[in-house]
Amino acid sequence: MTDQQKIEALRNELREHNHNYYVMDNPTISDYEFDMKLRELQALEKQHPEWFDATSPTLRVGGTVTKNFETVLHNERMYSLDNSYSKEDLEDWEKRIQRILGDVKIAFTCELKYDGASISLTYEHGKLVRGLTRGDGVQGDDVTTNIKTIKSVPLQLQGDYPPKFDIRGEIVLPFEGFAKMNAERIENGEEPYMNPRNTASGSLKLQDSTLVAQRPLDCLLYGIVGQDTGIETQWQMLEKARAWGFKVPTVAKLCNSVDEVLAFVEYWDIHRHDLPYETDGVVVKVNSLQYQEELGFTSKSPRWAMAYKFKAEQVSTVLRKITYQVGRTGAITPVANLEPVLLAGTTVKRASLHNADQIAKFDIREGDTVFVEKGGEIIPKIIGVDFTKRPLESKPTQYIDHCPECHTVLERTEGDAKHYCTNYYGCPVQITGRIQHFISRKAMDIEGMGSETVILLFQEGLITTYADLYKLTKEQIMPLERMAEKSAENLVNGVAQSVKIPFERVLFALGIRFVGETVAKKLAKAYKNIDTLMSASAEELTAVDEIGERIAQSVVEFFQNEANRETIARLKSYGVQFELSAEKLENQTEKLKGQTFVVSGVFEKVSREELKKRIEDNGGKVGSSVSSKTTYLVAGDKMGPSKRTKAENLGVQIISEDDFLEMV
Repeated sequence: MTDQQKIEALRNELREHNHNYYVMDNPTISDYEFDMKLRELQALEKQHPEWFDATSPTLRVGGTVTKNFETVLHNERMYSLDNSYSKEDLEDWEKRIQRILGDVKIAFTCELKYDGASISLTYEHGKLVRGLTRGDGVQGDDVTTNIKTIKSVPLQLQGDYPPKFDIRGEIVLPFEGFAKMNAERIENGEEPYMNPRNTASGSLKLQDSTLVAQRPLDCLLYGIVGQDTGIETQWQMLEKARAWGFKVPTVAKLCNSVDEVLAFVEYWDIHRHDLPYETDGVVVKVNSLQYQEELGFTSKSPRWAMAYKFKAEQVSTVLRKITYQVGRTGAITPVANLEPVLLAGTTVKRASLHNADQIAKFDIREGDTVFVEKGGEIIPKIIGVDFTKRPLESKPTQYIDHCPECHTVLERTEGDAKHYCTNYYGCPVQITGRIQHFISRKAMDIEGMGSETVILLFQEGLITTYADLYKLTKEQIMPLERMAEKSAENLVNGVAQSVKIPFERVLFALGIRFVGETVAKKLAKAYKNIDTLMSASAEELTAVDEIGERIAQSVVEFFQNEANRETIARLKSYGVQFELSAEKLENQTEKLKGQTFVVSGVFEKVSREELKKRIEDNGGKVGSSVSSKTTYLVAGDKMGPSKRTKAENLGVQIISEDDFLEMV
C-alpha cells in the first residue's frame, strides 16, 4: 500500500471511529488505539503536505490561531423564536396558524430546546466549509477553525446529502465535561466557570483552536435550510441529518395535537434533569415544510415555530438600592441592585424594575426581600415582595423627578409608562448613548470602537455628535488611555469604512425614536433618499405601509430640529450614504403600488423569496394570509387547498407564476 493509500485509509477509518464514539455513543476501539492511529496519520501527513485534506481527522486537534473573527452574512437569516409559557399560549398560537392555513390537519414536531451557543454550518459537496455564530441573525462571526475541533461535527458527510445547504444547531457543554473543567480550574487556583452555556459560547471565540479542542464541546443539530434539499417535513429533516452523520437528539416526537405537545412538555419538564445537557424548554414546529413556507415569518421570528419555556427558577434576595438609568432616547429605567444570588446558573446582582407603575404595583421598596425570576431564563425580573420580611422602618419608594445625569426635570406624557429626560442635546448619557447606537453592529458597524471608547472620546471633548467621529485623527486618539498606535489606526479606518454602509442602515443608525431596523427599511424604500424623507409631512408618512401616527410624528420632529439637520449635512459631506444605491434602485417601479399579494406553493422559474422581492421592488405588498385586502393570490404547485378555497370565497383573483412575471 502506498503512503497516499495509507493516508486515505486511515482518514476513513478515523472518521468512522469518531462518528461511532461522539455521535452514536458506541466506540468500537479503545482511546489508546485511536490515538495511535491518529499519530500515524499525523506523521504521514507531515511527510506529504501535498495530500492535504480540509476534512482530515487530524485537524480536530487544533493549532490554528485566529486573531480576528471575520463577520460574514448568513446565507439565510437565523431568526429567534417566540416564547410561550402556558397551554393557553400554545392554543392561541395554533389558532393563529389555523386562521392562515385554513381547516387542515396540522402535525407538530417537538424537540428539546438545548441551552448553548447557536451555530450555522455550511456544507458543500458533503464537506464542511464554514461555521458561523448566530450574531445578530443577519450576520455572524466565522469560527470555522474552532468548529472543526468539535468531534461530533462531521467534516465529511455520508449518504444522499444535497450539494449545498446550511444546518443549524447548538454548541453545548455537557454537565460532566463542565464539572471536570471546573475541578481542574479550582485545583489550579483559578475561578470556576459559572455555567455551561456561557462557557460553550466563549469557547467559540477563543483565538487558539488548540484550547477549543481540549474542551468537551458537543454539537446538536436541528434544522436544515437551503434550496432543493428533497425534504418535505421537519421529522424527515431530523432523520436525514442523522443519516448524513450529524448528531441529532433522538428525544424528538411527532405530535398530532396540542394535547400531545403538552404531554411531551410535561414529561421533559420533569425528566430534563436526567439529560447530560442544559435545556430550558421545548421547541414546537409545524411538521410540514410546505405549511412552514405558507406561514412564513414575522420581522423577528417564524410563525410556524414556538418555544415553550419550562417554568423559570425563582429565588429570593434583598433589594439593597434602587438606581435609575438614562437611555439614548431619554427614557428612565429604574434598576434594582440586589444582594448577589445564584439564579439559573448565573449570579444575579441587578434586575430591571421597568417603570414607576411597576414599582407602585408591587409596592417595591429598598430593603425589601424580593422574589426574582429570570424571564425566559435570560433577563432577571422582580415578580413580588415577601412582605413578612419588610423592615419596620421601611418607606414607600419615591420615584425620581429629576434626571440622575443632568438634573433636568423629568416629563411623562399621558399613556406612556416611562418618564423621560427632555434634555436631548445636553444630557451626557443620551449623547453617548446615541453615538453608541450609531456605531453598533446593526447600524454603522464601526470596527475598532466600543461603548467604552465612545465615553472616553466624549469625556475628552473629541466628540459630541456621531458626525464628529468622521473628523477624528490618529494623532488625537493615540494619547488617550488604553490607546496604542494600532488601535487608534483601526478606529480611524473603521470610521472611514462605515461610509459604505447602505442608506437603510444609516437611517436606523440616526437613532430616530420608534424607527427600528424594519421601519428604517420601509422608509428608505418609500423615499429613496434622505432629502425627500426630510421634507415629508406626517400625513404623507402614514401613507407608507406600517407607518403609524406615532412613528410619523417622531420622524417629522427629528428632521425639524436644526441640530439634526446640521449633523446630517455634515455626515453627507463625509460621504455617508443617504440614498438607495443604484443596485437597489434598479428594476424598482410603482407598478404594483396599492396591491397586496399572497404567494403560496412551489414555483418553477423563480423561488418564493425572489417572487416576494419582485412584488416589493415594484411597490406591492406581500401578505401572509388571504384576506379581503388581498388583491392577488400567486398560486404555485402544491399550494394548500385552504388558501384556494378562501380566495375563491372572498373573490380574490388567483394567478399563476407566469401571469405574475408578465405583470412585472
